[in-house]
Amino acid sequence: MAGLDLWPFLLVALLSLVCEYIDATLGGGYGTLLVPILFLLSFDLSEVVPAVLFSQFFTGIIAALAHHRLGNVNLRPGLRNFKLAFVLGTSGSLGVLVAVLGQLSLPHSVVKVYVALMILAVGVFLLAGLKIKQFSWKKILCLSLLASFNKGISGGGYGPLLAGGQILIGVNEKEAIGITALSEAITCLVGFLGYILVLKAFSWDLIMAVTMGAVISAPLSAYSVRKANPRSLRLGMGLLITALGLAMLLKIVLGL
Repeated sequence: MAGLDLWPFLLVALLSLVCEYIDATLGGGYGTLLVPILFLLSFDLSEVVPAVLFSQFFTGIIAALAHHRLGNVNLRPGLRNFKLAFVLGTSGSLGVLVAVLGQLSLPHSVVKVYVALMILAVGVFLLAGLKIKQFSWKKILCLSLLASFNKGISGGGYGPLLAGGQILIGVNEKEAIGITALSEAITCLVGFLGYILVLKAFSWDLIMAVTMGAVISAPLSAYSVRKANPRSLRLGMGLLITALGLAMLLKIVLGL
């Protein structure tokens, strides 16, 4: 795609800012929201996904540091929270690399349908709520692989799955959001490096637009974690993600 003009650039940056605010406040939703929105705006997935991965490497670190500094989570190296973030991030690296190869080798139509169905499933998942008992480390690692695969192939679906899974094993909700931010930064860095190795060109205007918006939003959202009503925000997020998934499927079916 050709370079972005000023107003489209600012629009993408604004959309990225809003999606990152939701993500860093709830522990997920940036890519899950932004990817289908940009897809509906006629950006190609091969442009959007690397841009989202690049931006979330930076914003994940910024958000994690902000959550740590504000006391939402203690991410001091050596402590349990840091170890959990590191384990989730490194294990997720495998899933995201597999996804990068899949995104580039699978038929484009298959990837589009998978992304739409995955986003729709995440929306329904958020609306229905997760009720799994006796969650184990084995299950959280499997969840990390699935979440990172989703991240690599679609740019979304990581935070909502991983943050929710951590809460199930007894991690405090605020801590889970901070841990997810740090682990996602690791996963996104590996995923973007994977795209660098196999793609010949990137839409750098798009990368800069989404990164600018997300970086501005990341530290601001950390202040909202203490005051936000997670249940209400998660409901709205679930409704929006479900609607976006349906819209993507409709666009694919109608060939728009």
